[in-house]
Amino acid sequence: MTETTAPTPTPEVERDVMEYDVVTVGAGPAGLAFAIRLKQLDPQLSVCVIEKASTVGAHILSGAVIEPGPLDALLPGWRDNPPPVCVPATGDEFWLLTKDGGTKLPVVPPGMRNHGNFIVSLGAMCAWLAPQAEALGVEIYAGFAAAETLHAEDGTVLGVRIGDMGVAKDGSLKPGYTPGIDIRAKVTVLAEGARGHLTKRLIKRFGLDADSDPQSYSIGIKELWQLPEGRTSPGKIVHSFGWPADNDTYGGSFLYHLENNQVAIGYVSGLDYKDPEYRPWEAFQQWKNHPHVKPLLEGGSILSAGARAIVTGGYQALPKVEMPGALLVGDTAGLLNVPKVKGTHQAIRSGMLAAEHLAASGLDPAGFDAKLRASEVVAELKKVRNIKPGFKKGLWLGMANAAWETATGGASPWTLKGSPDWSSLQKLGQYQAPDRGWVERTLPPRDRLQAVYYAATEHDEDQPVHLKVADTSICVERCTVEYGNPCTRFCPAGVYEMVEDEAGRRLQINAANCVHCKTCDIKDPYEIITWVTPEGGSGPNYQNL
Repeated sequence: MTETTAPTPTPEVERDVMEYDVVTVGAGPAGLAFAIRLKQLDPQLSVCVIEKASTVGAHILSGAVIEPGPLDALLPGWRDNPPPVCVPATGDEFWLLTKDGGTKLPVVPPGMRNHGNFIVSLGAMCAWLAPQAEALGVEIYAGFAAAETLHAEDGTVLGVRIGDMGVAKDGSLKPGYTPGIDIRAKVTVLAEGARGHLTKRLIKRFGLDADSDPQSYSIGIKELWQLPEGRTSPGKIVHSFGWPADNDTYGGSFLYHLENNQVAIGYVSGLDYKDPEYRPWEAFQQWKNHPHVKPLLEGGSILSAGARAIVTGGYQALPKVEMPGALLVGDTAGLLNVPKVKGTHQAIRSGMLAAEHLAASGLDPAGFDAKLRASEVVAELKKVRNIKPGFKKGLWLGMANAAWETATGGASPWTLKGSPDWSSLQKLGQYQAPDRGWVERTLPPRDRLQAVYYAATEHDEDQPVHLKVADTSICVERCTVEYGNPCTRFCPAGVYEMVEDEAGRRLQINAANCVHCKTCDIKDPYEIITWVTPEGGSGPNYQNL
């Protein structure tokens, strides 16, 4: 007998079944590196990768500067045929910004020195990796969302169920209804990225986080700009901290110079912020209008834009990464190195390690958790485990702590504890918001709705809403008074609105705007919002992000 992780919203129907040795959920760097390495080691194994985006890379967004070592190990000749966006790093700058100016620091923190690294579009890199996986015999299915996991009676994961297609918003079946197929496998590898919705359920079901701190996140918001001729210096990497964040808010920017007069820019806000009025998307727009940034962008145009959650809990938030029939890799496991602002090398490393473990163990996940914790992947996280939590005490104590941890190589005899991001939000009246000094903006986009246009996000309006709010009366009766409905501010795509009409005050969910960043699932102070995958192929269609 097989059970699924959640009841199917449609009547039980006969489903087609496909069987593989291994099914991988997510065609990001971890999932693709895993699939490639497994087929390199054992070409006879049948491996498939399920990707919810319409095409591989369409939901991938990252800075991104990568350390090439793991990619060298996976594909030794890759530099002879690099990804379409791949610019060698030429220099680093690290700035402390104030509202009207800034100081370029004389020393760049060791983790942020990028000599030998490459600026890439991670989305384009995944699209470049996919055919190399397929050439080895990996089957990749884009546009198919893994909606549920399949389980044996004893709980062992047996594979995944693809979401049904053609279900109307009211749950009825449209004329083109197609039931999702069941993909059964000896091992299921979760490579969903940050806050994967299947991973979230499995962590709870198997108690994988029983011995770890709660996971924490940031939100990264990014734009790709086309600039007038002659403004860029390809390979130049600039990071900043300070304004527009305040002392209590973890935040910083990146500005990466690409070829063809393009720059990739973005702003990261820690989702452990306290101020219920804080607006991460607006903070990014304010940074763009800073006197050190605005002259670079004026006269340019946005090519693509989007947002995603970044997993930042590090070493102490690492859950157990194995369970009967399945394992976790990459950002799904929480392997990003926050001080380096990098996770791709960790994702590739963990994917390769998982492949090597399964190839050697006869596809038995048991023992992978110990192997990962004994590897350089977790050793890297342990050295920097106290840096991000140190900023909970404010910017300057955080910087002092970061200097100490860096100088000692993480040898402190203590490990700072983490807490869930939703718990840090203070109620209206409890938090004394600083004067942020935010200015009138003149650069595009004018608002979040226009930003959604640059994300090219697409959802059929007549499909079930994939943002599940357990009790909307809380939004109206409690959250309005206690927090001022922060979902209307922390969502970068304007999905949540409180509207007044003849029926009174109510929550309106503009699900078609969603860019799948998962911020609502993370930051909602009542933990009543659950993000689940919409119909396969829905969501953003990022270009070179």
